[in-house]
Amino acid sequence: MENISMLSNFELLCVIVNYGIGSKVLKYAKEEGIKGGTIILGKGTYKRPLLEFLELTETRKEMVLMIADRRIINPALEALNERLKLYKPHHGIAFVIPVTQFLGAGKYEYDPKNEIGGHNVTEYNAIFTIVDKGFGEKVVDAATLVGAKGATIINARGSGIHETSKLFSMEIEPEKEIVLILAEKTIVKPIINSICEELDIEQPGNGVIFVQEVHQTYGIR
Repeated sequence: MENISMLSNFELLCVIVNYGIGSKVLKYAKEEGIKGGTIILGKGTYKRPLLEFLELTETRKEMVLMIADRRIINPALEALNERLKLYKPHHGIAFVIPVTQFLGAGKYEYDPKNEIGGHNVTEYNAIFTIVDKGFGEKVVDAATLVGAKGATIINARGSGIHETSKLFSMEIEPEKEIVLILAEKTIVKPIINSICEELDIEQPGNGVIFVQEVHQTYGIR
């Protein structure tokens, strides 16, 4: 019988900062009780320097992903905001995404009966688009046409030459790009429609789009 704990308060904290700052983010987060995280290299893009959501004036970025209890995430996020000065332009952004299940520090599953307080849901959604390498900029351009202010492009690898698995009919090739866009909920649908039209996403193998609720944001202006 598996030992499964109920997951009611765990969330994913994502912090996007300039290259070289990710290790500081982890250090500060650990001081606030978060046990660890993962640093992912990415590339920042923006079309309106005074309004960019992702505060990206340099090309190379680091995205730090950390999972913890919401009772730890909240004060840690406040501390990161102060220590990284996320309230200032070009210092980075941070946002929180809900988690329904994870393994690796025990096994946890979401149970809505165990909710203990408000999520502080924001007016933003996180839009993730996975496309072949070289098409990330087209995703950003399509999103910008309908109001998106910026994005982070992450280089990714598929499952390798010995695997032939597919995700939603799209072959997992070694070279992919994941485009993360934070956008107001009012323009999420137009952004998705624009990306789908520009890259013909609905055709098998052209890409995948999914959207996540965002609970808290810092550094977005």
